[in-house]
Amino acid sequence: MWRPSNNKSAMASKEINKKFKICVIGTGYVGLVSGTCLSEIGHKVICVDNNKEKIKKLQNGICPIFEPGLDKMIARNRKKGRLFFTVNIRDAVKNSDIIFIAVHTPTKENGETDLQFVEAVSKQVAKAMDGYKIIVSKSTMPVKTGQKIKEIISKFCQKGIGFDVVSNPEFLREGSAIKDFLEPDRIVIGVESKKAQQIMKRIYLPIKAPIIFTCIESAEIIKHSCNAFLATKISFINAIANICEKNHGDVKEVAHAIGLDKRIGHSFLDAGIGFGGSCFPKDVSAFINVAQKSGYDFSLLREVEKINQRQKENFVKKIKKNISGFKNGIKNKKLGILGLSFKPNTDDMRFAPSVYIINRLLAEGAIIKAFDPVAKGNAKEIFKNKIVYCSNVFETAKNCDALIILTEWDEFKNMDLKKVKNLLKSPIIIDGRNIFNPEKMKKLGFNYYSIGRK
Repeated sequence: MWRPSNNKSAMASKEINKKFKICVIGTGYVGLVSGTCLSEIGHKVICVDNNKEKIKKLQNGICPIFEPGLDKMIARNRKKGRLFFTVNIRDAVKNSDIIFIAVHTPTKENGETDLQFVEAVSKQVAKAMDGYKIIVSKSTMPVKTGQKIKEIISKFCQKGIGFDVVSNPEFLREGSAIKDFLEPDRIVIGVESKKAQQIMKRIYLPIKAPIIFTCIESAEIIKHSCNAFLATKISFINAIANICEKNHGDVKEVAHAIGLDKRIGHSFLDAGIGFGGSCFPKDVSAFINVAQKSGYDFSLLREVEKINQRQKENFVKKIKKNISGFKNGIKNKKLGILGLSFKPNTDDMRFAPSVYIINRLLAEGAIIKAFDPVAKGNAKEIFKNKIVYCSNVFETAKNCDALIILTEWDEFKNMDLKKVKNLLKSPIIIDGRNIFNPEKMKKLGFNYYSIGRK
C-alpha cells in the first residue's frame, strides 16, 4: 500500500491533511485510476460515468479493466468511505470542490481530436454548478481545449458563479498506472489564477514529486510533446533495427551502447513490431493535426507514423518468408500467437500490433491459435470466432508450424522451451519482441527469427 513520505514539517503535515471533495467524470483507464489514487491519498472522490453497467459493476466491487493492484485499491477506499461511483453527474458536481474531466477523446479520420464528449460534459458541469469550482482537464486534449472548456462553462453556468479551468495532463502507463500516479517523475499543472494554483498544489501535497506550474496552453502541449517524443524514440530504434538486419548487425548491441549515453538513456530503445495502445498512435496523429492547424508541417512525426506502420508490415513479410517462402504462402499453415494486448500487464487491445498482424495472416489463409494471459475477452470482440483461443502456451504451440511472439509477457520469457519445441510441428519461433537470445535458441534447436539481429 502506498504511503506518503513522513519527512514533513508540522505545517506541511497540516496542509497534507487538508482533503478535498473531488468528482472524476469518466471511468476509463485515466479516470478510474486517477479517481482511485486521489482517494488513496485521502480525498473524498466520486467517479461518474454514463455507462450504467460499468457503474453497477464498480458499485458491486467489480473492476471493469485490468490494471495490477487497482481492484484491491478500489475495495480498500470504498471500505474507508472515500470512493464512490454514480451515474448522476449533477449531484456529483454539486457535492464536489474540484471536477476532473477524464472522458474519451478519440481521433477522427483526419487525425483531429474529437472533443464532442469533453464539450458535452463541460456543458453538464456548467449547468450543475452552484458555486466556485475548479474544472480540470485530465484527458489528453489538444492545445486550446482549456479555453474552449472555459467558454462553454461561461456560457452555460449561472451568472455570477466563479470558476477556474486547469490542465493537469496524465502520464500513466497501462500496467504500471498506480505507481505512475503515486510516484511520478513530475506533476504538470496549467493554471490561470493563483487561487487555482494553491488548491491544485494542496491536492497533490501527499505525493512527493516536483510540481510544474505552467499556463494552460503549455500544459496541453507538454502532454502531446512527451508522447510524440517517446513514439519517435521507438520508431528511431526500429529504423536502426532494419539497418542492422541488412548489414548483419545486432540492434540489441547498438541500443545498449546508445542507451549508455546519459543524454539518451535506455528507455524506449527496444526494437520490435511498433507501438500501439490508446495513447501513442492517437496522440501522434493529434499532434500532427495541431501543428498543421498552427501552420507548421510536422513532417518528422509523419515519418514516425510511417515507420511504425512499416514495422508491422515487415513483420508479416518476415513470418511468410521464414515459414514457407513467398511463393508458397502460408495458406493452411497453423500459426501459434503468443500475446494479443499491445503491451504486457494490460488487457488493452486498442491499436495493438497484433490486430493488424493477425488480420493479415488470416487474409493469407493461415489458421491462427492464440493465447494472452488477460486480453482474451477484448480479443474476442475484435476477432470473433476467426481464431482459436487457447488457455496456455503449450496448448497454443501444439501441432503448430510456427510460434509467433507479439507481446513480451514474463510468462513467455520464462516458458519451458524444450517442451514447446516438442509440441511444435516445426521448431520455428518468430519473435516480434526480441525476448530470447539467438545463440541460446540455436543451441536448443530452434529456427529463431527476431527483429534487427543476426
